[in-house]
Formats: sequence, C-alpha cells, structure tokens
Amino acid sequence: MAQRPQFVIGIDGGGTKTAAIIANLHGDILAEHTAGPSNFQIIGVEETARILFSLIHSCCDSIGCAVGDIAAMTIGLTGAGRPVDQQRMKSGLLKYAAKNNVRLRSVKIESDARIALEGAFKGGAGIILIAGTGSIAFGKDAKGNVHRTGGWGRILGDEGSGYFIGRAGMSAVTRHLDSRTPATKLSALVAKKFGFKNQTDIIAAVYKNNFDLASVAPLVLNAAERGDRTCQAIVNIAVMELETHVRALLVKLHTNSRRTVRQKLPLTFIGGLIANETLLAKLLRKRLAGVSPEIQIIKPMAPPVYGAVIMSLSNYPPRSHKDAKIIGVQ
Repeated sequence: MAQRPQFVIGIDGGGTKTAAIIANLHGDILAEHTAGPSNFQIIGVEETARILFSLIHSCCDSIGCAVGDIAAMTIGLTGAGRPVDQQRMKSGLLKYAAKNNVRLRSVKIESDARIALEGAFKGGAGIILIAGTGSIAFGKDAKGNVHRTGGWGRILGDEGSGYFIGRAGMSAVTRHLDSRTPATKLSALVAKKFGFKNQTDIIAAVYKNNFDLASVAPLVLNAAERGDRTCQAIVNIAVMELETHVRALLVKLHTNSRRTVRQKLPLTFIGGLIANETLLAKLLRKRLAGVSPEIQIIKPMAPPVYGAVIMSLSNYPPRSHKDAKIIGVQ
C-alpha cells in the first residue's frame, strides 16, 4: 500500500518575488524557499511554471521527501483573480510537470489577495483591505463564505488606490499649470522627481511613455502632510472611497452571520499605501473607528504564503493551523 501523502505546500507569487512553504498536515512549517518574480501576466505561463516547479522541488529536497508525498498545494499569484486565468496557469504548470515526468496532485491556483485573506486571520473570519497600485477588499464570514468589493481595475474602479490618488494629483498639477486653480506644492515635487517642466513633458510621459501615475501618490501624501489643501482634499476622498469598500463588505458579512457589534470583526490593512503608518492609513483608521465600531484593526496574523498553506490544509485533517508554528516566515 502506498504511503499517504504527509505534506502540503503554499506559494505566494508576485511581481518582485515568489515565496514557498512546505508544512506538515498540522500546519507546522518545515522549510521555506524564495525565487524571483512569477507574475504570469508579464513573464508568461511557461516561465512562471518553471519557477513554481523549481520551488516545489526545492521544498521537497530540503526535507527529503518526494513530490508524490505532497497532499495538496495552493498557489496564490498576482493576476490570477479570474477563473479563466487560474485555469490557464494551472494547465501550464501541470503540462510543465508532465514534461519532467512528475505528477502533481491537488493543485489549486488562487489570487494573491485570496491567500492574503486566509493568512491575515489564519483561516478565520475578517476583512482585508488592499490599497497599493489598485484597491480591493475581501471579507470572510463565520460560515466561511468569501465576499469582495472593488478590484474593477483602474478604468472602472480602483478607488482610493495609488493610481486613483496619483491620477488626481497629476490632474491637479495640470490645472495649476493652466492657471485654472491656485498653486499646489505638488507641482514642484513632481517637477523635481520626474523632470516635468511643461505641458509637453507631461503629455509625452503619460500618453506616449506609459508613465506610472501611481508613482505620484507618495508625492500627494507628502504634500498633504505639508499642508497643501489640494492634496489634502485628494487624500480625504481616497479615505472615503476605501471606507466605502469596508462598509459594503460589512453589510454582506452581517447578512451572512450572527455576529453582533460586541463581537469585533478583525480588519487588516495590506498594500504599500496603508500597510504602514502613512497619512492615508492614519486618516482611514480614524474614520473607520468613528463610523464602524464593529471592526477592530489588527496586524496580519500570518503572511499570504501561510494563507496558501492553510488553503492546502483545508481538506486534510487534523486542521490545527490556528496553533501552528509560523515563526520565521518572511
């Protein structure tokens, strides 16, 4: 009789690096490995499959097990929010493994946000609010149902995101250059950092050279902290938009739960704009405390890569991951 698989793997892949964990069926971490970026929307499915396959082997080699000993693996990837993309990446990985005469069992591809939700509360209920280049919020109720708001992309949504703030900031700069509005400190900051001197520079950068509007967001926050009213107004609008993400999720979660106001629902901030104590994070924290007393803002209990481990463990008892050892996770 073949030995029952004894391990699971969780992987978190993004635009800068990919992290992997191999754990036992109790959720205890046995080894960790990292590799380069794995955004398949940018580097392609085949190259991403190669990186993932290499990490899987590294995990197995480090503890002396075979790939066949892996009961399940969950891989959270940037750009894998849609089922069609998840299936495309899964097919690519299985095809790559088959070329190398390796059979992978129970492979699940998820979005990076989905595994972040599981990691933040170690499989429990709660809300994650993500504000980086884009914006999205995910919530999980006590019954395990997952809900989302936002994530519509920069054309239709991403309110409160870096792109949203940066675009509003650049619009303020152009209005100032046209003398349609009073001067803003942002104009000088943008000119100094990006070398924009006039209308020609800005139009060429934005419409011809794919200028990253989200890169202006930190300058907007800087100017707002220095008292610039135009930028303060932009930041306040972003705060209200992100608050709306959370409040919309609260309605969905309360509809599917018996949780009362006395039972605080945890909320975690994720993403470059709010994960640290930025002006946006401080203002948002203050606003949520005033309008949504039923939530409690906390730090993530575990990183997204461990959230992928938890999802891999979901069908393999004993599920004791809430008490598992996660010390040392990067």
